[in-house]
Amino acid sequence: MKVSDILRVKGSTLFTTTPDKPLATALQQMAELDIGSLVVMEHGDLVGMLTFREVISAVVRNGGQAGTTIVRTVMDDAPLTCTPETEMDEVRRMMLQRHARYMPVMEKRTLMGVISFYDVAKAVVDAQDFENRMLKAYIRDWPVQEESSRPAPEA
Repeated sequence: MKVSDILRVKGSTLFTTTPDKPLATALQQMAELDIGSLVVMEHGDLVGMLTFREVISAVVRNGGQAGTTIVRTVMDDAPLTCTPETEMDEVRRMMLQRHARYMPVMEKRTLMGVISFYDVAKAVVDAQDFENRMLKAYIRDWPVQEESSRPAPEA
């Protein structure tokens, strides 16, 4: 399974912000959309990722306030990325190694979407459920051995 399979099911809605936007505005956008991350774009290029991890750290450092902080000062400016052709096993490994919950999907310099750890876990569970159903159907339809083809019991 590839990242493109997840994006096909998930859809192509993208939520972005700019690096010079006030953190409070980005937080309001995240809360209103009920999302855990924003891709930070500048002049059409990916320049960072803003997730609740960065937000919480910044708010704690600032005494519980977003204050006048701008996105650029708290964003992850080297986010982990993948391509639509990246295999899911590789994505899981990368996300686990970096403790990343969100990963922008890039095709060259074009943002194609964002996948979350939830999306990856759901894809794995869905694939396992499908495999389970196929195995159960195979077992249920197991051919019964004909009586005439069985060897005669010895007396």
